[in-house]
Amino acid sequence: MTRPIVVTGAAGFIGTNVVRALNAAGREDIIVVDELGSDQKWRNLSDQAFADYVDLHEFRDRALLDDLPEVEAVIHLGACSATTETDADYLADNNYAYSRDLCEWALRHGVRFVYASSAATYGDGSRGYSDEHDGTPDLRPLNMYGYSKQMFDMWALRKGLLDRIAGVKYFNVYGPYEDHKGDMRSVVHKSYFQIQQTGRVGLFKSYRNEYPDGGQVRDFVHVDDAVAVTLWLAANPVANGLFNCGTGRARSWLDLAGAVFAALDREPAVDFIDMPEHLKDKYQYHTESDPAKLRAAGYDRPFLELEDGVRDYVRGYLLRRFPPASP
Repeated sequence: MTRPIVVTGAAGFIGTNVVRALNAAGREDIIVVDELGSDQKWRNLSDQAFADYVDLHEFRDRALLDDLPEVEAVIHLGACSATTETDADYLADNNYAYSRDLCEWALRHGVRFVYASSAATYGDGSRGYSDEHDGTPDLRPLNMYGYSKQMFDMWALRKGLLDRIAGVKYFNVYGPYEDHKGDMRSVVHKSYFQIQQTGRVGLFKSYRNEYPDGGQVRDFVHVDDAVAVTLWLAANPVANGLFNCGTGRARSWLDLAGAVFAALDREPAVDFIDMPEHLKDKYQYHTESDPAKLRAAGYDRPFLELEDGVRDYVRGYLLRRFPPASP
């Protein structure tokens, strides 16, 4: 009999897609861990099958007391992912210390531990996007969220644990079940609703001469690919360390907006808007995953192209769940 799998952040964006993928693979022996609060993310759990729900605070307390059941793996996705969060104490506890506590419990009990790091650790990209460990101490995140993820990466590195656990540096993930994320929703999601309401999309102006308006680039990753990488690492305990999760191809915001318009069979109509002052010195103009280490570890599934992923998301999820209002 297999032992259950723990998924923290299970009602969140990537977490709910991980649970759905496990269900699709025939697994319902899942312990889901989260804090549902008063927003609508509980809906992400409402049609999923799992063995138990545990509040995230209770789960941490039980881990510290060694009062958790035997499990196969911990997929630790629970975190505050708001890049605009300014409470550094909260982020240090929620994103760093919580991860440390769960990791220590998992290692004491021989449990596979896969956790969410972030491409936000790369800062402005001037130090590259290599996930090799020797470059990790040199990274300089632009915001406290990125730093909280860097804190755990560095703790694991200093403790010599990265040969026993796997951390996933997700780049710009988009896809179904991100509706609850408010301002942290992907630009695909935001653009869909802007188009339905106004017929147009607003993108930030550029404040660097080498990037035209809308020419800032990101490595956009469909959530199905993020899930596939995560579950592959959970099932392959010999693949350890930090791994980028991205397509390896940077695309512009104009490319992304164009893909949303194309999925809706509409001609692009884009406005360039002022960037809020508090973002200007923390804004990433370029991100692009280096996937070499992941490929070398044995992961060979191709990543979805931006146009294919956006079309699948818009037509297969957004139009069905949020159809346009009748004229």
